[in-house]
Amino acid sequence: MKLFTQFQQNLLSRTLCSSTKKWYSMLIITHPTLVLLESCSSMFHLRQILGHMFHTGLVFDVFPLSRLITFCALHDHGDFAYARSLFSLIPDPNTYIWNTLIRGGMKRNEPEMGLRIFKKMVWGGVEMDKRSFVFALKCCERLEGVGVEVGRGLHGRIWKLGFVEDLILRNGLVHFYGEMGFVSDARKVFDEISDRDVVSWTTMIDGYVKAELNDEALEVFKLMCEGGVEPNEVTMITVFSACGNKGDLSLGLSFHELVCKKRVKCGLNLSNAMLDMYAKCGRMDKANDVFDRMERRDVFTWTSMIDGYGKNGEVDLARKHFDEMPGRNVVSWNAMIAGYSQNNRPMEAIELFRVMESEGMVPIESTLVCVLSACAQLSCLTIGQQIHKKYVKQKWIDISIVIGNALIDMYAKCGCIYEAEMVFRDMPAKIVGTWNSMILGYASNGSAKEALSLFEQMVSAGSQPDSITFVGILSACAHGGLIDQGFDYFRNMETFGLIPKIEHYACMTDLLGRLGRVDEAHNLIKTMTIQPDEAVWGTLLSACRMCGNVELGKIAADKLIILDPKDSGTYALLASLCSKKSAWGDVSTVRSMMREKGIKKNPGCSSIEVEGRSHGFLVADQSHPHSKVIYKTLDGLRVSSKPDNHASNAILTEAFSMGQI
Repeated sequence: MKLFTQFQQNLLSRTLCSSTKKWYSMLIITHPTLVLLESCSSMFHLRQILGHMFHTGLVFDVFPLSRLITFCALHDHGDFAYARSLFSLIPDPNTYIWNTLIRGGMKRNEPEMGLRIFKKMVWGGVEMDKRSFVFALKCCERLEGVGVEVGRGLHGRIWKLGFVEDLILRNGLVHFYGEMGFVSDARKVFDEISDRDVVSWTTMIDGYVKAELNDEALEVFKLMCEGGVEPNEVTMITVFSACGNKGDLSLGLSFHELVCKKRVKCGLNLSNAMLDMYAKCGRMDKANDVFDRMERRDVFTWTSMIDGYGKNGEVDLARKHFDEMPGRNVVSWNAMIAGYSQNNRPMEAIELFRVMESEGMVPIESTLVCVLSACAQLSCLTIGQQIHKKYVKQKWIDISIVIGNALIDMYAKCGCIYEAEMVFRDMPAKIVGTWNSMILGYASNGSAKEALSLFEQMVSAGSQPDSITFVGILSACAHGGLIDQGFDYFRNMETFGLIPKIEHYACMTDLLGRLGRVDEAHNLIKTMTIQPDEAVWGTLLSACRMCGNVELGKIAADKLIILDPKDSGTYALLASLCSKKSAWGDVSTVRSMMREKGIKKNPGCSSIEVEGRSHGFLVADQSHPHSKVIYKTLDGLRVSSKPDNHASNAILTEAFSMGQI
């Protein structure tokens, strides 16, 4: 799950555009009213100035009116519609004013309006300059659907009008194609630039990074250095992003040294990029060094640390940074919730999500996916249903493929296969992962025939199965005892271009083991071309315990102890197998081994959901706040198992009526 992709793209875009000036220009203005206008900070203030300009007649001069339009179109507190109204007062607006409105459409996230203004400029025969096209291309980047075609049309007009040799426009075209994901077109324009500057190189590298072509990005950077072009801060941000995406620590370290050697200005954005790179490479010690040296930090800084610690399994350190950060956004909450969910701490993920909602934060898609995953881990159906109803059915968030897959997985793991089917059927589009989620759901709920039928539908629909698909199919065969079908599917994997992996051999071992054919399972393991892992030997040991094959169980246990000598489950299964066959000497030997190695059996754990909250219990657990009432009720249940004893019924009735359990 790519929690940070959009956030990182925003960082790069913000950095690439950081040189953009404020709404006002570096003009020397002496007129008192215009001086007042340049310091304007609200539409209320501007209307007061405009009234005075009408009174003095200043508004009828083009330059003062252009300053009014510039404020309305570009200032954060401006009004784009008001800018267009003022524009209509000018009988013959100049190129600067037209460009200001096009740029305003880009800035105000109204790209259609910006392009409409550009078209009027073309139809009116207004003389255009390079900035007209640059701002129009920026509008195309923000235009969904037809933005690419409109941009290509602009590219043609640039050629036609003879602007194609202008470096700023060529750089703008490289950025446009890269932003839209057409990196081959971007590279073609880039290769045609004879006088490339640092912006040209940086824009091309950024395009490759956004397309997840990190090797190509780094190759362009290498060519840039060989060409004698000095990288700047923005260049190094894109390069560190490529290293982080690749997980290439050695390259990242060498680029860090380059930054120091070249004395590249290391501002907030570059420090964030280095920190994020180290976090992605699993070097939180290095990330923490960068964090400690930073004079200024923003929400991205803190969130990178949270995400990094979470992905490296250090959830408590992630929570420490989360609690200490001065201000949070939805991505920060998302990173912390994901840290809990992905590190098998689902209850804490759900609790934090509740806090997030109580503080008025609106979750994004990836937040809900993490919480639904936590619900699936806990079989916490109530909260999963609430999320489905509130955020999907009530249209807060569209049922995308990612959300749909998470809902199918959650319902299936909670045993609600019918609800999973409903989500599957309602999804507007299905990818391989969608089919896999439903097939695995059927398999885990013992619906083998349904799983196999859905697989046939998947193939008929033209969707190419992957290795996970066959894990679901083979698991379904194992749960359904369909040994012949299981072997047919196992052998036919190669017809789909797939080679069996460890997990597929584990499924086949399970299939044979469930039917008591453990010798055949062992023979299958011996024919494996890849080294069996804990899952394969663990499956065989469990099967031996079920059918009472002590000798083969010992072989499987020996393999498991070599692979993971600290796993208490192996010793527990072997002891259980030996005791089942009354091999008490072997049981004593296993227990002695555990004592010698200091291995303690992990206590049994169960959970129950009550009114939307999941409560976990260990063996002989006294930590629950209502443990006294719970044990009192359990004692009552034991008494009630005896004939003609109604005492426990009274205990239970009293406890429930008082709301104690």
